[in-house]
Amino acid sequence: MAAQLRALLRPAAAAAAAAARRRTLLPPPPRALLGARACSAGAPFQYLVVQKTGVQQSVGLIQLNRPQALNALCEGLMEELRRALEAMENDPQVGAIVITGSQKAFAAGADIKEMQNKTFQECYSGGFLSGWDKVSTVRKPIIAAVNGYALGGGCELAMMCDIIYAGEKAQFGQPEILLGTIPGAGGTQRLTRAVGKSLAMEMVLTGDRISAAEAKEAGLVSKVFPVEKLLDAAIACAEKIASNSKLVAAMAKESVNAAFETTLAEGMKTEKRLFYATFATGDRKEGMTAFVEKRKANFTDS
Repeated sequence: MAAQLRALLRPAAAAAAAAARRRTLLPPPPRALLGARACSAGAPFQYLVVQKTGVQQSVGLIQLNRPQALNALCEGLMEELRRALEAMENDPQVGAIVITGSQKAFAAGADIKEMQNKTFQECYSGGFLSGWDKVSTVRKPIIAAVNGYALGGGCELAMMCDIIYAGEKAQFGQPEILLGTIPGAGGTQRLTRAVGKSLAMEMVLTGDRISAAEAKEAGLVSKVFPVEKLLDAAIACAEKIASNSKLVAAMAKESVNAAFETTLAEGMKTEKRLFYATFATGDRKEGMTAFVEKRKANFTDS
């Protein structure tokens, strides 16, 4: 009986051994790409590449990664961007954030196919595009590193950031008029404040684009770089920002934004309030003490 049982089991055992040998010959499963998962616990990203970079890993880098659509800003991408920004905001190691796209397109606009059949009722009752403002409410400084197209929603996304660096081939525009609509995520408001009424009117009413050089001349962009050097320059700026007190950097950002969004009198009140508030921080004391002692400050974000 035992011999018969061994005979029955022998083929199964041999097959199992052969399968084990085959498994040892197979390559290991591919390691997940950093961009395919969140930088902290959470659902993976489909439309973003997210990582921390810089010598001290103090810069949060978010790359829009929807190349087949020139990084068109679909609802899924914007939801992922909100999640990525929240993760960076809550990461104490991150002191500044860089948002970029590809060399061909930062973002060519909103996803027209998604909005093509929307009705007024859907837009109004659902608060269409209202979630896009998350970028402008993040307290940590954000740099937009723009190569290629920054059109429509892409231009609006860049303008939500605190600093815009551009590659020399970048193009900025608000072409919504050519689609029978107008900008809906700050294009008529932030662009006018950045470049003045006349140029903003021309861009919005004609749909014409401006180059990186023209954007810098108009005040929309702070610096222009060769395409291949843009991202490194943005990361270097972000590292420099992150080396300062994160707490005081948030105060400085709030104060500058007050100049952008309020009257001069209200802005001055905000500046004074935040200036006085720095005297309640350990970093203000450390910074001034280090200056007097002629040494580098060691900020602790307190």
